[in-house]
Amino acid sequence: VGIHTAMQDSVPMILLVGQVGRDMRHREAFQEVDFQTFFSPIAKWAAEIDDPKRIPEYLARAVAVSTSGRPGPVVLSLPEDMLVEMVDVPNANPVRIAQPSPAPCDMIEFAKILNAASKPIVIVGGAWSVKACEDVQKFCEDKNIPVGAAFRSQDVVSNDSPIYVGDVGLGLNPKLKAAIMDADLVIALGTRLEENVSGGYTYFEIPNPKQTLIHVHPDVNELGRVYHANLPINATMERFAGGLASIANDVQQKPAEYVQGLRANYDAWQVPTKIEHGVNLGLVMQHIRENVPADTIFTNGAGNYAIWVHRFLRYRAPRTQLAPTSGAMGFGVPAAVAASITQPERLTISFNGDGCFMMCGQELAVAVQYGAKPITIVVNNGMYGTIRMHQEKHHKGRVSATDLHNPDFTKLGEAYGCFAVRVTKTEDFAAAFAAARASGKTALIEIITEKEAITPAAKLSEL
Repeated sequence: VGIHTAMQDSVPMILLVGQVGRDMRHREAFQEVDFQTFFSPIAKWAAEIDDPKRIPEYLARAVAVSTSGRPGPVVLSLPEDMLVEMVDVPNANPVRIAQPSPAPCDMIEFAKILNAASKPIVIVGGAWSVKACEDVQKFCEDKNIPVGAAFRSQDVVSNDSPIYVGDVGLGLNPKLKAAIMDADLVIALGTRLEENVSGGYTYFEIPNPKQTLIHVHPDVNELGRVYHANLPINATMERFAGGLASIANDVQQKPAEYVQGLRANYDAWQVPTKIEHGVNLGLVMQHIRENVPADTIFTNGAGNYAIWVHRFLRYRAPRTQLAPTSGAMGFGVPAAVAASITQPERLTISFNGDGCFMMCGQELAVAVQYGAKPITIVVNNGMYGTIRMHQEKHHKGRVSATDLHNPDFTKLGEAYGCFAVRVTKTEDFAAAFAAARASGKTALIEIITEKEAITPAAKLSEL
């Protein structure tokens, strides 16, 4: 699942995996797997190094493949006997990756198309440098162009910016959906416009969207893969964002009323909804966003609890959201542990459902072992919420295997050596959160929610 997540999230990763000795291959020896066949469908490249003299060659290619174009995972298997052979071979030179840039004529056409549009919208996604984030945000602010964030790419543009209009993913604001479908120009920057960003491929007609489409992506193979853009541009986000300065004087500023209306819809969407019983996660998210530093790192896995995270939090700085576009459960805790270890000066908060937490919650032991101090929030409603929602909605009376018999999460956290506290009332969260931050330890906050509150806007029994 880590390889698949890296592939769908376009994350560069190299996996070196042990293999049985070459003299035992193809006999189904102890723990033998044909890794090349096994991983090829979900990795950019999978191979086996059977000659130690070729290690520099294979590793150089692995770095190049993993980090170029659309980044992704590479898998290299290493036979056990090959690893103990001694050879005399020079190392490969450091790999230099080609950076595709927009042609000047592309930028000129980009400006012409943008000037002709009255209702443009930008959708940003993928991996960005801090400088690229700043360049795009400044350009869109100067020209009054609204920006939406692709699924789990909410940290590309500050959510406090007046041009940010919301996330384009699961649980999408209906008014933002209408704006995307009614736009006369969609500018997709770095996003593949995959299923969750396109509403199950319904916001844009295939292969030719009714909206004028400009698609900018670092991998030429993603351009035209699903949608045929009126202007496809093969460029990294850094090179494209840097190129915006060259056309800034040629692009007309849009009337402020258009982006202000979409921003007002976003602000209204961020007001927490009411629930009848249990802890109100909307108010929890509101308290967090109003009481943490702008560079706080937020992580989460997958589940209905994440709808509250995406809707009610605000990401105010680049590189502050770690969440799987693949929808992999269990991602939140290990991501937070890694973030806290590598960025110990920053606050890290992990959001997890109870089922999500149970998949990788044991990584809290790693956090304690290495002195990491993430705050892990476990939203406990006693079920696999997303699956249960679809059972109730589409298979009435056929609930199956979605109820969970959970451990006492606070005792479990304490057993790992964490500060742990349980919250059963909305008004108690602020004190629990403050105590977790003040503890100076790895912390776990269990929040008890009701099954009925399946989404911010729906009750389970009404489905």
